[in-house]
Amino acid sequence: MPLPFLTADRTFETTAESALPYDDPDRWRRPYRPGPWRVGVAALVLLLASFVLFAGVLTAVTGSLADAGAVLGVGLAIVVGSLRLLRMGVWVSRRGLRRTGFLRTRTVPWARVVSVRTVQQPVRWLGLPRTVQGQALAFVRKDRRPDDTPPLLTTHGLDFLGRPMAFDRAADAVETWAAEYGGR
Repeated sequence: MPLPFLTADRTFETTAESALPYDDPDRWRRPYRPGPWRVGVAALVLLLASFVLFAGVLTAVTGSLADAGAVLGVGLAIVVGSLRLLRMGVWVSRRGLRRTGFLRTRTVPWARVVSVRTVQQPVRWLGLPRTVQGQALAFVRKDRRPDDTPPLLTTHGLDFLGRPMAFDRAADAVETWAAEYGGR
């Protein structure tokens, strides 16, 4: 089963009209691939879900259907959580910049984005409270102070830990989208 949210667009042909290498700029896309940490955690969670779903089937065969339904519901919630973990990240389109979190998704139209740039600053290590020195892709909005917006991407996040070249490519791609559509 193809999972389109796992792959970044691999089209590199550009036209003279646009610096962006995409056929349909209206479609939301992640300009980078999910990192091995994110995929590994999601795979482990799916492994846990398989055990829970198997336990639900065993409970249905040997026990009551109400208990089996509850266990199967928990298993399906774990699968949905794992898929949501894989969808987390930064998505771009002609309409704006979208940050997809585990529970919430926020979209900022390009008209509200003042600048997108890479900065050297303390960043959270794998999203934990511990901070280390690293790079972050920060953006400034017209309607907020620069300190109010968390970074879009960091070198020590689930997608880019130990992959500085991938962070540079992703940051460049988001900056290109901002240069193409920002401030309109």
